[in-house]
Amino acid sequence: MSTAGLVPVLALAESAGLYDLLTRLSVPSPNTGAKSVAVIGGMLAGADSIDDLDLLRHGGMPRLFAGVRAPSTLGTFLRSFTHGHVQQLDAIGGDLLAGLTARVPGVIAGAQDLQGFACIDVDDTIREVHGYAKQAAAYGYSGVRGLNIQLATVCTPLAAPVIARARLRKGNTASAKGVGRLLAQAIGTARAAGVNGQILCRADSAYYGWAFVGTAIRKKTWFGVTARMTKTVTTAITSIDEAAWVAIKYPNAIWEEDEQRWISDAEVAEIPFVAFTGRRKSQHVPCRLIVRRVKRLQPPAPDGSQQGELFATYRHHAFITNSTLTMIEADQRHRDHAIVEQVIAELKDNALAHLPSGKYVANAAWVSCAVMAFNLARAAATAAALPKARWRSLRRKIIRVAARIASTSRRLDLHLPTHWPWAKNWQALHAVATGPPPPATT
Repeated sequence: MSTAGLVPVLALAESAGLYDLLTRLSVPSPNTGAKSVAVIGGMLAGADSIDDLDLLRHGGMPRLFAGVRAPSTLGTFLRSFTHGHVQQLDAIGGDLLAGLTARVPGVIAGAQDLQGFACIDVDDTIREVHGYAKQAAAYGYSGVRGLNIQLATVCTPLAAPVIARARLRKGNTASAKGVGRLLAQAIGTARAAGVNGQILCRADSAYYGWAFVGTAIRKKTWFGVTARMTKTVTTAITSIDEAAWVAIKYPNAIWEEDEQRWISDAEVAEIPFVAFTGRRKSQHVPCRLIVRRVKRLQPPAPDGSQQGELFATYRHHAFITNSTLTMIEADQRHRDHAIVEQVIAELKDNALAHLPSGKYVANAAWVSCAVMAFNLARAAATAAALPKARWRSLRRKIIRVAARIASTSRRLDLHLPTHWPWAKNWQALHAVATGPPPPATT
């Protein structure tokens, strides 16, 4: 077989409770659990379309895994979903994340303690599709025809992000539509997964509104949202005193040892602010407006020389927050929101390279399975002592390893390659997946 790493990864899924959780799926199709695991396993092995799921029947795979189905059968299974079944699958994915974090606590390292810290990042992306048979495809904000995927990730300063919730939407859906419910579900999933410390909910300016901020306040979490340059925001920025700006570490910054400060083209300042004053008074949000300004580069003269500037001009980036972090740390934490783009890139490089069906609910179920496969890959990487490995790297180092199957006394043995550089990582993953669960902490 060519994908021996599926053995410990799917064993980890079983120990995290995936097989039991899938019994709650009420799709009118026989063997729903086996078919769902087949889709997830195919994604872990590199399948990005329904036809690619045939790799599960390659070589000796049927000897190791029971219930392997043909791609046509799995495609029919996905098309039998309804919207309610997709929501069931989303809830199962959230419970699977909780099971994975209980089995591999390092998945959300640093957030279990009450003094810990975790971030929930919300963003959306357009997955381009082709052909007129794709249901719900439309031209969105990116100018391409596709479907919109909204997701919320959970990460800590010590751990790479995992996906708490995700959903497929029409291609022309506004970014912030439904974000209140998504964020509430993501916070609940994070708490169930063992995040006991402070949560900071982050988003870009597309989510600057009461739906996101109000949900964060109601759930007793911090928020950090990039502010739109409205008239009230620009007025607040212009009212900042020049002496309030503090230089920060930024690309091309220099540390001045004698003065113990950064000499940089980037500076930050903050000012008290009341957001959403256009809404009813109960929805006015007193908060902090933190602004980062970056000096604009002077364009070269026609002869190529650099003209001295008469007045410095800046680009301003503002966000609102209710956190108690220091101004500089709050700015750094908010900039880290870009980590969600890495998750989106990993998904598009793997299972979401395509949305394979013409039917909308089948694609929505495909997205839910991709989320579970992503979280399984992240937990497997952590258990294999490769916590920063991306999905593609995990597949190359751990999953896609060739092995020879041998039968000994009615037992199957896997003969793995000799002089294989990641043998110890594979064995560490197998030990976590098949060994006793870690002791419970109080």
